[in-house]
Amino acid sequence: MSQKGSLIIRQLGLTDYEPIWRAMQSFTSTRQEHAPDELWVLSHRPVFTQGQAGKAEHVLAPGDIPVVQIDRGGQVTYHGPGQLVVYLLIDVRRAGIGVRELVSMIELAIIEALSAVKIEAGLKAGAPGVYVGESKIASLGLRIRRGCSYHGMSLNVAMDLEPFTRINPCGYQGLAVTQVIDLAPEKAPGNTPELLMETMEKLVLQHLMMQLGPYSWIDVRQEL
Repeated sequence: MSQKGSLIIRQLGLTDYEPIWRAMQSFTSTRQEHAPDELWVLSHRPVFTQGQAGKAEHVLAPGDIPVVQIDRGGQVTYHGPGQLVVYLLIDVRRAGIGVRELVSMIELAIIEALSAVKIEAGLKAGAPGVYVGESKIASLGLRIRRGCSYHGMSLNVAMDLEPFTRINPCGYQGLAVTQVIDLAPEKAPGNTPELLMETMEKLVLQHLMMQLGPYSWIDVRQEL
């Protein structure tokens, strides 16, 4: 793949969902032809997000966790502290990447990052995302507008998994969900919640950038 210009990585910490979603929409609607691509790296405060074609019956008992209807593909999922989220704001038309190709790049980056901490993960036919055995560990959902992507991926690292029992994750009744901290060998680097989040962030970003191809320069920022 040819060089694609510049990339900005924004490390945004723990955030509410809706302001970030609105910021992604605004960024994509107003970005100029030569604007750098961006990766937004963060975790969200507890929220269920329901995709465009999402069915209400898959939200079983949300309780005090808000449900936000959004504009990505897919069904309902949960975001919360201890989950690594990366949003990919990529000019896919400029990069010459198809949507299916971008999804495959993200999936492979997650699989390779998990392999680095000795977790064997893979794909399931007809079921988007990344799995360890029959349990889902990472979800994907994208939107393409004006030839550019937004939304992205979430990887369960060291979080409270209980809210997943309040939904049919990604529209699959009884789907088991797992996370890195429960699977990584005890001596794996950073096998405490905080250090494991740092480790997985570095690994996922490293493998995402390997998949996306060379950028002329990369800038890391802590704000929008």
